[in-house]
Amino acid sequence: MSTGHTAPAEAAALGTFERYLSAWVALCIVAGILLGHALPGAFAAIAAAEAAHVNLPVAGLVWLMIVPMLLKIDFAALAEVRAHWRGIAVTVGVNWLVKPFSMALLGWLFIGWLFAALLPAGQGDSYIAGLILLAAAPCTAMVFVWSNLVGGEPHFTLSQVALNDAIMVVAFAPLVALLLGVSSIAVPWTTLLLSVVLYIVVPVAVAQAWRRALLASGGEAALRRTLAALHPVSLLALLATLVLLFGFQGERILAQPLVIALLAVPIIIQVYLNAGLAYWLSRRFGVAWCVAAPAALIGASNFFELAVATAISLFGLGSGAALATVVGVLVEVPVMLSVVHLATATRNWYEAPR
Repeated sequence: MSTGHTAPAEAAALGTFERYLSAWVALCIVAGILLGHALPGAFAAIAAAEAAHVNLPVAGLVWLMIVPMLLKIDFAALAEVRAHWRGIAVTVGVNWLVKPFSMALLGWLFIGWLFAALLPAGQGDSYIAGLILLAAAPCTAMVFVWSNLVGGEPHFTLSQVALNDAIMVVAFAPLVALLLGVSSIAVPWTTLLLSVVLYIVVPVAVAQAWRRALLASGGEAALRRTLAALHPVSLLALLATLVLLFGFQGERILAQPLVIALLAVPIIIQVYLNAGLAYWLSRRFGVAWCVAAPAALIGASNFFELAVATAISLFGLGSGAALATVVGVLVEVPVMLSVVHLATATRNWYEAPR
């Protein structure tokens, strides 16, 4: 999940709003479901506002959400890779070599086999596609909040996010295409590449150009002022996106609570599996706890904005893929908060002599 707080280098305390983020998210989810049920016509009209299979209101909100977050990213922070190369190796391996493939396997196991008889006929492949999209892009900004919650090393978090963004620009589309092809799902390459351009390349380019302009005109003070001004915009865009997404899916969520619960199973398993793997590998490689804790969180969380937007672009608002990515939003905040708690609670074990 991707929202943010302060620049990680400042490691400022979380504000009141962020401390209760899970409550606001829950309220927006409930509001979206109820509004979607009460005003189906209004949400249908918003859903119809699309161009080239891209929903324009959702696209606008996603940009409002992620550009301020990407504005924090200094790609010069990639130089920090040398200082934290073991932690970086763990998160890159889990994010790109384990998580997408483990989710594809879990999707096939649970959705394509164990739960197949309990799910609507003909939707299995679409649900699996949504799960793959959810796992194929690592979280880029919410990890700043998770890292702050565990007292993580801020330069590691920043360098890892910068590296993930750089990898995502070139790897997301081929990886998704590979996994969708393995799952025997047709890959609409034009729409997939358009999604990558719209939700990765353009926001990264805009954010970096804006960042350079701010630093050139007013230095770090101008950047901090802009980030402070944009911070509520990004959070409000996140909450508005949740209302819209759950409004679009409100009728289906109320009509299919079992489907929601079943889709949540592989997502929850995937979070704990990858967080645990990153945490264990970090300990085996002698990584300091202040790096291992955010490594586990980065390894487990997802860039849900990109996943939802791409699912809508590829398969449509009413698709099983879109529903699966929205379920990812539903479970991610409480599950990631539990990972924060587990990492904090096991610090003594992690740092004990081996």
